[in-house]
Amino acid sequence: MSQRWQKSSYCSEGDSCVHISTSHGTIRVTESADPTGAVLIATPTSFDALLTALKKDSPRG
Repeated sequence: MSQRWQKSSYCSEGDSCVHISTSHGTIRVTESADPTGAVLIATPTSFDALLTALKKDSPRG
């Protein structure tokens, strides 16, 4: 079964974007510029920790 990827809502048309896919308790993240390249695989808990850390360090956070 192929992954169904969703583009980040923060992405403008034509930009390099983050894509996310979820399946069976696993979250996968890849970049649209190289969708066959590296894929980050995380559990929901570790992905939440990543987002929390990114938001904390964000200038908008």
